Amino acid sequence: MCTVNAVAALLSVDEALARVLERARPLSAEAVPLERASGRTLAEDATAVIDLPRFPSSAMDGFALRAADTPGELPVVARVAAGRPAPRSLEAGEAMGIATGGVVPEGADAVVPIERVTESGDTVTVPDAVARGANIRPLAADVRAGGSVVPAGTLLTPSRIAALAAAGVAEPRCAALPRIAIVTTGTELRPPGEPLGDGEIYESNGVMLAALLERHGLVLERETVADDEASHREALARGLEADVLVTSGGVSVGPHDLVRGILAELGAEEVFWGVAMRPGKPISFATRGQTLVFGLPGNPVSSLVGALLFVVPALRALQGASGPAPRFERGMLGSAARRNPNRDDFQRARLELDGDRAVLLPIEGQESHMIVRAAAADALVHVPRGKGELAAGTEARYLSLGDA
Repeated sequence: MCTVNAVAALLSVDEALARVLERARPLSAEAVPLERASGRTLAEDATAVIDLPRFPSSAMDGFALRAADTPGELPVVARVAAGRPAPRSLEAGEAMGIATGGVVPEGADAVVPIERVTESGDTVTVPDAVARGANIRPLAADVRAGGSVVPAGTLLTPSRIAALAAAGVAEPRCAALPRIAIVTTGTELRPPGEPLGDGEIYESNGVMLAALLERHGLVLERETVADDEASHREALARGLEADVLVTSGGVSVGPHDLVRGILAELGAEEVFWGVAMRPGKPISFATRGQTLVFGLPGNPVSSLVGALLFVVPALRALQGASGPAPRFERGMLGSAARRNPNRDDFQRARLELDGDRAVLLPIEGQESHMIVRAAAADALVHVPRGKGELAAGTEARYLSLGDA
C-alpha cells in the first residue's frame, strides 16, 4: 500500500483557495457558435462588427419631421417601414410616417409619437412644439464598430448573447470547457435503486458532484471504485488524463484511504492536505502536469462544501473568468450560530427575506453526513473561527445553494 505524510499544517480557507487558483491556468480559446455560447466564458474581448444602431432610427411609431416645423399642419409625403430605406430626403414643411426601428430620412431631426398628433388623410396636425432629436436613436449611440461589446473573462448570459448578436458577433472566442473526471471510492457504495446488502449504502456523492460540476465544464466520466489498490490505480490513472480529477472519499488516514498514496505513485504532487474548515477538513489538492486533482472527503456535505469552495472556482479560473473566487453574499443571522475555536464553519441555513434583507436561519442537523437535512437549506453560511457564538442579527457572508 502506498503512503503519504499524514501530518500537515491546516491551511486557512483563503490560503488554500489561493494555492488552487494560482495553479488553475486558463485553457485554450476556441470559436463557439453564438447559439451554443450561453454559459461560456469569453477568452477574448468581443468587439462590434457594425455601428449600433447602424443608422438613425425611430424609437417609436409616429411621424418624422423637422422640429422647426412644429407646431403645425404638415402633409404626409411617404411612409417608412422598419427594414426599408427611406424613399427620399425630407424637405421643409413635410412629414413622413415611420415605424419603430425605421430609418429616419435625411432632413428629419425629430419623430413625434402617433398618439400626440391628429391624422386626417395625408395630413398630420402636430399641436405642440417638438424638440430636435426627440425619439430618434442616433447612429452608433450604443457602440461603434470595433468597440467593446463584452470583455474577456465575462460569463455569457442571455442578455450578453443578445448584445453580441445585435453587434454582429457570430462566433465569440471562448475558453475551452474543462474536461472533468469524477471518482468516488468505497466498497460499500451501490447505485440508487439496487438492493442493499448488509453494510452497504447508496452512492450519492458522484451524482451530486456531476450535477454541480457539469454546469462549469464537461464531465467526461464518473465511476465508483472499491477499496482496493488495483481498482483505485486504474480509475485514478484514467482520471488524470482529464483537465480536472475530482475524487470523493479515501483522503483521510484510515487503512482504506488509498487515494492520496496512489495519486503520489502516479506522479501527482500534493500541494496541500487539510484545511481549517468544518465540514471538509481532510481535503487534498494536487497537480500532475496541467491536471488539477481534488480529493474531497467522503461525507456528502463535506464533499459538497469542498466542491463549492475550491473545485467550482478552479473551473471558473480555467476558463479565464474574472473573479473566479466563491461569490459570497451578505445576510443577517436570524438565530445565534455557535463558532468553532479552530476552524471556519460553513453551516447550512434556510434563507428568508425581511424586506430587502436576507435572513439566515441555520438548520438542525449540521453533521457532515446529513445530506437529507442539507437538502432543506438555501444557503451556506460562513461562521469564522472563534470563541462563543455569533448573536442573532449579526451580519454574515453566505453562498447561495440554489444551484447546488
